[in-house]
Amino acid sequence: MKAVVFEEHGGTEVLSYTDIPEPEPGPYEVLIEVKAAGANFNDIWARRGMPGMKVIFPHVSGSDVSGVVAALGSEVTGTGFGSSSLQVGDEVVVHPGLSCRTCDFCVTGQEFFCRQFRIWGFQSGPNDGGHSEYVTMPAVNVLPKPSNLSHEEAASMPLVLETAWRMLVSRAKVQPGEHVLIWGGVGGLGTMAIQICRMFGANPIPVVGSAQKVAKAEQLGAVNVIDRSSQDVVAEVKAITGKAGADIVFEHSGQETWPTSMAALRWGGRLVVCGASTGFEAVTDLRFLWNKQQNLLGSHLSNKAELSAALRAVEAGSIKPVIDRVLPLSDVASGQQLMEDLQVQGKVVYVP
Repeated sequence: MKAVVFEEHGGTEVLSYTDIPEPEPGPYEVLIEVKAAGANFNDIWARRGMPGMKVIFPHVSGSDVSGVVAALGSEVTGTGFGSSSLQVGDEVVVHPGLSCRTCDFCVTGQEFFCRQFRIWGFQSGPNDGGHSEYVTMPAVNVLPKPSNLSHEEAASMPLVLETAWRMLVSRAKVQPGEHVLIWGGVGGLGTMAIQICRMFGANPIPVVGSAQKVAKAEQLGAVNVIDRSSQDVVAEVKAITGKAGADIVFEHSGQETWPTSMAALRWGGRLVVCGASTGFEAVTDLRFLWNKQQNLLGSHLSNKAELSAALRAVEAGSIKPVIDRVLPLSDVASGQQLMEDLQVQGKVVYVP
């Protein structure tokens, strides 16, 4: 089968569209024919290499897949799947959080604390990710594809949807009427965050980098959009909130935006962070942290139940996919370059 593989860290030139063996499902796994696969920034982190994280070579990236079940492992028959059993031919998406499923954390729905927790397609391997024609997944990680979405739409959503849902709903506990500052407002995470805020009656304040992206954020329902290329973020937040500051700051940029995030956060506010795409050294003046009694919240991938709840909101039409473009799987390098150049609004999706 065809897949996009790399065997060393570097630029997009290390990516190779090539043949690898088709995987076979283990006893508790399913084989999925990939109809569409999503692009995420962790594809780029894995390709570049990250301090303290070993990437298993040869590596196939891709943490989001929508496809059709092609085969079941010998012990999968009868596995609960919605209201029925998982069967060959079912249209599915995947929850990319892999864990042992038996430790105390896993059995209490906190799989992200499992000592064996990994993000599929990012920390898995060798040759074990969604940017290929077929993949195997544990049956417990498979969910029904929302019936109102195409495969391309479905593949664009799970990782960013469940990450944003956990950040805002489970960790920050967003409330009606709250002001939420959202970095990367029309990126994959940002487009989900805007819609989740609106669903819960909060006011999203997305930060974007151009007039074109302002228009995109407004299309998603944001009323107060900040163009960081021409506006002062803190000053705009103060104006929007009557000088109080944001109730919640949705952070995933890290080093470059952190000081601004802290300055824009109100007294007693919550800053929730799931990543650091611009660097890990986030400088914090602790005098402001303790005097303002602000709350710093780390967040990660959600558990399966949180993803299921978010997908129900998708099926109800409360949250919609936002796709920038669909590319052939052979063109993963172009998709990654567009993401690195910040030329993407929403998600890039690949089709085998």
